[in-house]
Amino acid sequence: MYKNKITQAVLLGVGLVVALPSFSTFAAQVPADIKLADKQQLVRANGTEPESLDPQKVSGVPESNVIRDLLEGLVNQDAEGNLVAGVAKSWQTTDNKTWIFNLRDDAKWSNGDPVTADDFVYTWRRLADPKTASPYASYLEMTTMANATDIIAGKQSPETLGVEAVDPHTLKVTLDKPLSYFAAMLVHTSMKPVNKNAVEKFGDQWTKVGNYVSNGAYQLDSWVVNERIVLIRNNNYWNNKETVINQVTFLPIENQVAAMNRFLAGEVDMTYEMPNEHFKRLTKEYPQDVKVTPYLCSYYYEFNTARKPFDNGDVRKALSYAIDRDVLAKFIVGKGETPAYNFTPLSTNGLEVDMPEYAQLNQKQRLEKAKALLAAAGYGKDNPLTFKVLYNTSENHKKIAVAIASMWKKSLGVEAQLENQEWKSYLDSKRQGNFDVSRAGWCGDYNEASTFLAIMRTGHSQNYPKYASADYDKAIDDAILAPTAAERAADYKRAEASLAQDMPIMPIYHYVNARLVNPQLGGYPMKNPEDNIYSKDMYFIAK
Repeated sequence: MYKNKITQAVLLGVGLVVALPSFSTFAAQVPADIKLADKQQLVRANGTEPESLDPQKVSGVPESNVIRDLLEGLVNQDAEGNLVAGVAKSWQTTDNKTWIFNLRDDAKWSNGDPVTADDFVYTWRRLADPKTASPYASYLEMTTMANATDIIAGKQSPETLGVEAVDPHTLKVTLDKPLSYFAAMLVHTSMKPVNKNAVEKFGDQWTKVGNYVSNGAYQLDSWVVNERIVLIRNNNYWNNKETVINQVTFLPIENQVAAMNRFLAGEVDMTYEMPNEHFKRLTKEYPQDVKVTPYLCSYYYEFNTARKPFDNGDVRKALSYAIDRDVLAKFIVGKGETPAYNFTPLSTNGLEVDMPEYAQLNQKQRLEKAKALLAAAGYGKDNPLTFKVLYNTSENHKKIAVAIASMWKKSLGVEAQLENQEWKSYLDSKRQGNFDVSRAGWCGDYNEASTFLAIMRTGHSQNYPKYASADYDKAIDDAILAPTAAERAADYKRAEASLAQDMPIMPIYHYVNARLVNPQLGGYPMKNPEDNIYSKDMYFIAK
């Protein structure tokens, strides 16, 4: 996947590298024969109201969609997911442990201040600091940045983190372990810089309109909670001259049908997703508007292993075996998704998986095993299993939950009570462990298996099932230290086997990304498997 001036060896971990000589940037690339529309204003349906616009305080896709336009990290991606220069104009390493990033001289904040190496030092220390309570603090551990683990645990000061401003435009990063794909991890939202003066002056209020200082292509113009967020051009952005779209509006529309209707009425240019039951009709009636792209995401249910009866692996397996993934993927969702019997999407770079035994069985055979497992755990007609399934407000999630609950009821006599919560409450419930079984979706933060598998490691901040396995943790640790891609793939295979055996999560399907997009919107990325869409790279074509 990764190319464009950066060797795949650097990003996929297949060998030691030396200095990386040249780096390209990416911006709106308007063909010479294209006439631009007079009005360059993009309206996006964004799924829900963001819980915050603080990159170190969020964990969801809707938040990242907005932050990606407001803040720029050291690196970006182009339309195919290739790594390209951002605030860093170049970078190099000779051992995959010490990385040097050369920042561009013309990078500025929206208030006119220069963006410097110190901004990244401050931000990453803030991410690691337990006082920040970032839901993505464990991401720094995944980078193996020096001392990150001890800082997050409160054993060392954030000032000991392995990041240093050599001078205003040179950032040095030291890792505890060689990590050849480290640069690719810097695309992630949590690694984007924040303005120290704004944060320290306004505290938690720094994300409000009038206080927000951005360094990306756009700045925050207005924010009406549960109605809209409006961004306008940041004239201090270093590549502002290549930006075409002048204004971006994000609408927190949770109902997919409502978003579809507003798109068809011309009020929205891009939907967050599509209503499953309308996909075939829309594809037939509006083929020019339907965009289906690869998506490095998995849809699954989490079992709260800290609660009875989900501390019992037989119960978890029984519920997982009892669902018909073919029906869910092909008919309940039905946009090209594939049934999932493992966690990591099979298209992920460097992944090899041995499908678990239950994946080789037909559904009748799986049901027989499920009934036996549930009976062994002490549940049946005389003692039916009852629990709640948590999901965030969404008609698509509701349809899946209803279908799964029906499967459990019909095949096992299980009573699953559905409980939906709006996005912020749903996230809080998961973080507090206030759930029995919860809907979950995980999208890769970079194209490598660790972006999925690491979150199930003991103590990871995104490990909501509270899964703890010494064998699993060792497989992940061994993968980080693996000297070759083949050995790393073997370690990931062991990790997937542990998940299948212990079943802390119930894989359901691997995504595709399907949404409605205005056909006049040029530059829409059709081949970025992480769905990292930058408004600065798009433009409207005159009709």
